[in-house]
Amino acid sequence: MNEIIDSLYHRKSVRVYEDRQIPEEMKNLILEAAMQAPSAGCQQLYTILDITDQKLKEMLAESCDHQSFIANAKMVLVFCADCKKWYDAYLEAGCEPRKPGVGDLMLAITDTAIAAQNAVVAAESLGIGSCYIGDIMENCEEQRRLLHLPEYVFPAVMLVFGWPTEQQRMRKKPERCERKYIVHENTYRSIVGEELREMFAYQCKNSTYEEWCSAFCNRKYNSDFSKEMSRSVSEYLKQY
Repeated sequence: MNEIIDSLYHRKSVRVYEDRQIPEEMKNLILEAAMQAPSAGCQQLYTILDITDQKLKEMLAESCDHQSFIANAKMVLVFCADCKKWYDAYLEAGCEPRKPGVGDLMLAITDTAIAAQNAVVAAESLGIGSCYIGDIMENCEEQRRLLHLPEYVFPAVMLVFGWPTEQQRMRKKPERCERKYIVHENTYRSIVGEELREMFAYQCKNSTYEEWCSAFCNRKYNSDFSKEMSRSVSEYLKQY
């Protein structure tokens, strides 16, 4: 196993950091690595916001489900799916472009997520921990207000970085499902009944499937923040 694949196996989300800065040259490497990501038509349909203002970090920590560790992160990046800059470029050239549509947004979000993952892999190679913050899509109106995002620019991914504490470095990475449940050959197949229970058996070591699944459903899928995320994203999509 080479070093890159080994780092993918061992990388885990880090939410507690040592009180030391990330050197500027390392930060630049992470940002440059993000920009080297594959991109549809080499358009780089994203804009990266480097959040350096501490008050803004604190406001984002509050608006992103009251997660205080965000404010303590030594580097905070918001990756925005950007359908605006190419639209503006076409107008500047005297073209008659159609307005951006949902398909354009989906393509931009794909570009954005790939760039973000490049940043994660680069940071891991330097020993810097990271954590995705999905709540940047929750309460979308407020996030866009805080970040002064114009029309056709969507906050798709937020990442926070820092040097992991010893406890975080030693913490066991959460298990994944077995490959046979994730990788299907040629066509999709629904997983049902007993096979579903087998797929999630590793999650149910100290409880029944029903107990674990009900608790997880209430904590994640049926949670207020999940409902709010669906509502705010649906509202945002109306402009498309």
